Amino acid sequence: MIPTRDETGFSLLELLIAMAVFLVAGAASFTLFSRHQRLYGEQQGLSALNISLRNAVAQMQLDLVNAGTGETVGTNVPSWPVGATIINASGINCYDSTAHTYAASCFDTLNILAADSAVPAVHPHDGTMNPVNTNTSSDIYIDPLAGQTAAQTAALFKTGDQLLLMKNAGWPYTTVVLTQDGDGSSGKVKLHHNITNADGTNTSANDPLGISTHSNEKLGADFDIDDWLIKLAPITYTVDASDPTNPKLIRIQKGVSTVVTEQIVGFKVGASLWNGGTTSSETYNYDASSFADPTVSPAEHYNYTLIRSIRISLIGRTLPNLDPSYTFRNSFDQGPYQIQASSIVVNPRNLSMRD
Repeated sequence: MIPTRDETGFSLLELLIAMAVFLVAGAASFTLFSRHQRLYGEQQGLSALNISLRNAVAQMQLDLVNAGTGETVGTNVPSWPVGATIINASGINCYDSTAHTYAASCFDTLNILAADSAVPAVHPHDGTMNPVNTNTSSDIYIDPLAGQTAAQTAALFKTGDQLLLMKNAGWPYTTVVLTQDGDGSSGKVKLHHNITNADGTNTSANDPLGISTHSNEKLGADFDIDDWLIKLAPITYTVDASDPTNPKLIRIQKGVSTVVTEQIVGFKVGASLWNGGTTSSETYNYDASSFADPTVSPAEHYNYTLIRSIRISLIGRTLPNLDPSYTFRNSFDQGPYQIQASSIVVNPRNLSMRD
């Protein structure tokens, strides 16, 4: 007789119970995973924002430390007058709290000025070695550089180049923008430019760097053969808000714009002034219209020669989360995103020698 063997296994009821337990546990696991996935995404976004802001301020620091560098090939221009200009934004009606969008009027602009190291500083004249006035003449002449023909020197100056003219002592000074390429056909180099006002001031269209757009006692229009003409190599930091949902900090040099970082919601630039200016020397002034020397009466304004050090504040955000279930709102602008800020204080080497 063959012995029988009991067959064991799950009953249908046991299988159903096991499946129910698995589904409950699986649902809990997936819910927990979903929550952690969102937290992980937020952490990744914050990490990326942190790295982006740090890279941005590092780039600005590298550029800004050289503001006001007057060294050119073969010549070290003394008393370089202005190394940075600041255009402060109005901040009026610039933020839409419903759409969480930003307009250009929310953000400042920083212009970092230095001499073009490839073009030596030269002496300006009227073509007959007499003084030149930027208000009465739209042409400035310079002699060809050593070892060059007039045509070769003229080729260094192009339409749109911005030039700084300054007295040998450092000021008065003014600035012009070339409206034609340099012309060396006469044996001298002719530089055709916009006309300035009699006091050396200029329109913003003819002075995009803001050096001479407001009257102050440092400006002038008369320059002679002992004074200097310098081709500028500016770097501009500004925020492109053409897409108000994603304001971008951009860096402009030689007409080329590069995006430094995106999703910028704050860019403020202030300066500490020599002798305190109109504020204490330990504080930073965020209103360039009050950059004035208290020892001068009546006090001039927008006097960028007073800048002692510069403070930049940069604020960025993670991508807005438009999911209705996302309830977080930050304390900066109450938007559905995370906020981080970074700031630096830089003493440009050429502007802090009297410190």
